[in-house]
Amino acid sequence: MKSEKLALLGDEAVALGALHAGISASYGYPGTPSSEILQYLINEFNKGGPVSRWCANEKTALEAALGVSFAGKRALVTTKHVGLNVAADAFMNAALVKIKGGLVIAIADDPSMHSSQCEQDSRFYSNFAMVPCLEPRNQQEAYDMVREAFDISERFNIPVLLRLVTRLAHSRAAVIPQKTRAQNQLEKTKDRNEWILVPAFARKNYLSLLEKQKPIQQWSSSHKANTLSGSATDLAIITSGLGGNYYNENEQDFLAMRKKQGKKAPLHLHIGTYPLPEQKIRNLCEKADEVLIIEEGQPFIAQRVFGITGGEIKPIIQAGELDPDNVRNVLGLPPRKSIKLDTGALTTRPPVLCKGCPHIDSFDAIMKAVKEIDPRPGHPDVGLNSDIGCYSLGIAAPWNAIESIVCMGACVGMAKGAADAGLKYALSIIGDSTFIHGGITNLIDAVDAGVTMTVIILDNYSVAMTGCQPTSLPSQRLKGLLTGCGVNPERILELEAKPNLVDENAAKLKAEITQKGLSVVIFRRICIEALRKNKKENF
Repeated sequence: MKSEKLALLGDEAVALGALHAGISASYGYPGTPSSEILQYLINEFNKGGPVSRWCANEKTALEAALGVSFAGKRALVTTKHVGLNVAADAFMNAALVKIKGGLVIAIADDPSMHSSQCEQDSRFYSNFAMVPCLEPRNQQEAYDMVREAFDISERFNIPVLLRLVTRLAHSRAAVIPQKTRAQNQLEKTKDRNEWILVPAFARKNYLSLLEKQKPIQQWSSSHKANTLSGSATDLAIITSGLGGNYYNENEQDFLAMRKKQGKKAPLHLHIGTYPLPEQKIRNLCEKADEVLIIEEGQPFIAQRVFGITGGEIKPIIQAGELDPDNVRNVLGLPPRKSIKLDTGALTTRPPVLCKGCPHIDSFDAIMKAVKEIDPRPGHPDVGLNSDIGCYSLGIAAPWNAIESIVCMGACVGMAKGAADAGLKYALSIIGDSTFIHGGITNLIDAVDAGVTMTVIILDNYSVAMTGCQPTSLPSQRLKGLLTGCGVNPERILELEAKPNLVDENAAKLKAEITQKGLSVVIFRRICIEALRKNKKENF
């Protein structure tokens, strides 16, 4: 009896594949375009499925997964591309321990920065750590490859990356599931030397990692996802991930054009696993007069290929996403016929805070206080450092309340640095979940340094921007955390973010900002969308 087809997002295909691979636990931190993977697994956990939890950040998620592997069971970690930066310390060292239960890290890259502060290609991380990476080109491959990734992890006793991109993560297609495997038996590692990375053991483990590279290379080179077709040697085309799909969309027209030119189908190598199948690439390049590489992200394959063969790297695009049209252009095909509609002059519609958002009332109070402290244009005595989240929309009118956004938790450290540099009034504006994720350690530095600065925490009880996931630390415990970090309880101010309290809140905030020493001000009210979601779920 054949399995029933399911219409799944790429993210959901990864989640279901992990479930059917017999995972015992999954962990992650919300981040578009990866959030739906763990949300799917959390929904299953709530129905009695394997343990699945949001964590304080990506590093803690990976470290929890390492504990599952140490105990002999399979674990999945989910993150977006920049989240792997946060987990990099644990990730690089995870390659040196002897993974027992399979450990897979599913990473969703975000070309074109739809919901991110930078473009980043996670394939460089797999190469850096010397671990295998699988790159599916459709939802079925996403499902199949995550199942295989656990087998590869246990075969080589090493973590494995699964790389998605936005268009695959958030598009839907039919998937044929397979039978669910049983979970591994609980049995912790027997040789502690394989998990203790003090220098004496780590050196041996590193040599073991190097010895694994040859069999890993052989696995990748012979993998069925690395397919070779065509025969003409005037041109060789190498594709990976969605680049292979976009080439196939244009292939019929491209081959018809070549037929008119008296040419046969070019050599075409599609790559779906890493490390790169180097011998296949060498053989291909030795036969071909010209090589065209179609890959999404940074020129990872191109750099390696031309390092092997020599030649000039010419990326199809320098930034943004691949699509069928820019691939069509590089193949020398004319643009597809399309209908052009005269829509007139359309005004742009930038993103805005939701109607009723508590951040509106918080920013109203913040900017009222700031303008009273320093009414000059640009308020040169006041630094307004902020962070990643819905509240980043405070950069826009009418507030213009934000002067820096770098990475999760950076605003607290930047405010400390600005204070060290002599800025009179240094402020950081950060969300509750972002503070838990990356702001705590910077706050401890600020407490230790005894600087004069104000940390403003916008507590809306949720990770709102990525889908209203719950903050890992409940709001009522936030003050206890702050005092535990060394903040003077008398300098912790808790305010309700409400329209009728703006003037009162501004006056209280101004008093904290203008006092010497470190203060923390919490603006608190539940996200309006989280409130609606909670009411709907509890209806």
